[in-house]
Amino acid sequence: MNNLKRWMWLIFRRRLFVCFILLVQIAVIIILPTSSIRTFKYVHTGLTGVSIIVCLYILNKKEKPAYKLTWIFLILLFPIFGGLIYIVIHSQTDSKKRIRLMNASDERAKAFYRLCGDRLPEIHAACPDHEKQARYLQERAGFPLFTHTQAAYFSSGEAFFARMFTELEKAEKYIFIEFFILSPGDILDRTIDILERKAASGVDVRLMYDDIGSIMTLPVDYKHRLEVKGIKCIVFNPFKPILSSQQNNRDHRKIVCIDGKTAFTGGVNLADEYVNVKTRFGHWKDAGVMLEGEGAWALTLIFLQMWNLFHAAQDNLELFFPWEFDECPTPSDGFVQPYADSPYDTENVGEHVYIQIINNAERYVYINTPYLVVDENLLSALCLAAKSGVDVRIITPHRWDKWFMAVVSRSYYSELISAGVRVYEYSDGFNHSKSFVSDDIVAAVGTTNLDFRSLYLHFECGVWMCRSSAVASVREDFLDTLPHCREITLPDCHRSAAQRVFQDLLRVFAPLM
Repeated sequence: MNNLKRWMWLIFRRRLFVCFILLVQIAVIIILPTSSIRTFKYVHTGLTGVSIIVCLYILNKKEKPAYKLTWIFLILLFPIFGGLIYIVIHSQTDSKKRIRLMNASDERAKAFYRLCGDRLPEIHAACPDHEKQARYLQERAGFPLFTHTQAAYFSSGEAFFARMFTELEKAEKYIFIEFFILSPGDILDRTIDILERKAASGVDVRLMYDDIGSIMTLPVDYKHRLEVKGIKCIVFNPFKPILSSQQNNRDHRKIVCIDGKTAFTGGVNLADEYVNVKTRFGHWKDAGVMLEGEGAWALTLIFLQMWNLFHAAQDNLELFFPWEFDECPTPSDGFVQPYADSPYDTENVGEHVYIQIINNAERYVYINTPYLVVDENLLSALCLAAKSGVDVRIITPHRWDKWFMAVVSRSYYSELISAGVRVYEYSDGFNHSKSFVSDDIVAAVGTTNLDFRSLYLHFECGVWMCRSSAVASVREDFLDTLPHCREITLPDCHRSAAQRVFQDLLRVFAPLM
């Protein structure tokens, strides 16, 4: 109990300090320009001019229209300080440096992704209707197609972690783990116990977690505690008490790699609520996927690319390839294509994967998502598919972890349902799954939510599957979940005028949520 109190004190002391420093910066921005009454007229005119110039810059910037609208609305709301705040936030970031490092890392890794060969000719012969999606991911996004892989789908966090613990015990050379949230409890304790034992036996154990994701759950010296146990550790993008857009770019990925031969990803984090040991919002529904064989190599490289961003001495990636002398013995089960998404490039990979699945659908598209806050591209794709006769169904939560996300998500229901999309809410609790499945042929499972942060601001990952037996498992899980859901109808979407205004206002700020 004393240790718990000490942890909470350290966490909240840091949080309060960060909030204090941010408030000081905002106060300085607001007070200084108006501190002199004699010069206020000139300052007001000058800062208004700055805001106008910033608005023109935003309008011509290559960025999602929703982000442009949000910032211009804020600047119009606060014409004196809006432009100045935008400049301060966007000038205090070293994203250009990170972009250079990321591009260099991509170039180094490109050849190693192809060590298993080129499988595009095989999907052209086996499934030509979906070759374009595979080609986009391989040729444009840089994530090749794999065969010689077995994919296993998990319809719950309980099943995911049970298999993960089994596979971790088999590790012989290395274990790489990357999560958004680490929270003290049974799941984290069991994981760290295995990692500590494996590190002691000579296994290369590395763990990376996001600072914001874990800022309210872990003590500030947790990295040191892991390193004492022999676990190499990186805290991604440590939060700094400065106004900076870079603080939006969080590592939302969930990856577990074992010897390059087995890998996991999905919606779960290292926390007890994901296995319903700890109850927060009713029953927690989640999903994940395990790859055995060549496809696991791609998730290994995705982890190493991120890990090497924080080290001057780069790993020799070839040393981690598990089939240097022999071919991968895993039999093929369709095609798999692990992919990653980064806010530092011009490709919205996660969004494009989803849109291509929707656009290619002929019979149905079934979607699980914890949030439904989308821009016009995804909204139009969903509505057009439904209007064209495709059976489009979406399951969202009934009990939400963030009330404002619930309000905004539900604001899209009416438009979607009017177009023919069937929307359901998971009655038993919180649906945290992120999955798409279509026509019994393709599916995608990963970390990307249908919201602005996941689609455009965070580092994300997932697995696209075609003609894999796991596709049927994703479909069956969706259909098995429907009896635990309530279908939303147009009368359910009725809101008062005040409620509609409130929803519209929150939708303006959706890109910042």
